[in-house]
Amino acid sequence: MKKHVWRKKIVPYIFIAPSVIFFSIFMLYPIGYSFVMSFQTSVGGEMTFNGLENYRRLFNDAIFLKALKNTFIILAVQVPIMLFLALILAVLLHSSLLKWKAMFRVSFFLPAVTSLVAYSIIFSIMLMNDGLMNQLLEWIGIGSIPWLSHPFWAKVSLILAMTWRWVGYNMVIYLAALQNISEDLYEAASIDGASKVRQFFSITIPQLKPVILFTAILSTIGTLQLFDEPYTLTKGGPSDETLTIGMYLYQTGFRYFDFGYASTIAYVIVVLIAILSFIQFKVSGDER
Repeated sequence: MKKHVWRKKIVPYIFIAPSVIFFSIFMLYPIGYSFVMSFQTSVGGEMTFNGLENYRRLFNDAIFLKALKNTFIILAVQVPIMLFLALILAVLLHSSLLKWKAMFRVSFFLPAVTSLVAYSIIFSIMLMNDGLMNQLLEWIGIGSIPWLSHPFWAKVSLILAMTWRWVGYNMVIYLAALQNISEDLYEAASIDGASKVRQFFSITIPQLKPVILFTAILSTIGTLQLFDEPYTLTKGGPSDETLTIGMYLYQTGFRYFDFGYASTIAYVIVVLIAILSFIQFKVSGDER
């Protein structure tokens, strides 16, 4: 009897053991080792401890500060625009008055499953000096815009590309959340004479608040790790005006092989994500 009970207790651990082992090797160990490396530097090919020197160097690094500034500009502009458009599209596609909902939902979601590199290359072709966008602008008499070679327009190009790709992804999340809002609330509001706009701000937004917070945190994490779009579209240029901290981390680690300093950048990104997520929880008033 005791042997049977012992087997019953030990079997679940045997089943999960492979997952725990692989998770420890490929996730926990790199995380811990990277933290140790953030306090090290390479001297003659050997990693040696240098205390907080990497962190001191980081906050005096003009390129890192510029990359940080670029990332926060993109975060402050792109994320609110993207989430707002996703919310509006989700509400429109949830309407009972709209036909061919499935076709529209698939159409808006398709960019999210497109290859990151492929769509970035397509945007880089469209935004070239003699690309499709400038040809259209010249056709309507506005004139061409240096999308990828001007500091301001290069950031705009990144924001356009990212918004095109991720609006549909967030829209699907909002659509799923809208299915769970009781129609009784809208019917009661209609009986009380509330307009559709009033219902949107008084019912839809409060009911979707946890989901909006969730998408905001996901988008913040994604923007702080932003790499593919600036790498493919602008290579961080012109003059590092679209260099993000994700790109700077890549360049430091895999172009200059300064792994200690790259690890320091990685942990600063982790701290920034934690701080911004905490602020978003506090601003939204969600304590869960």
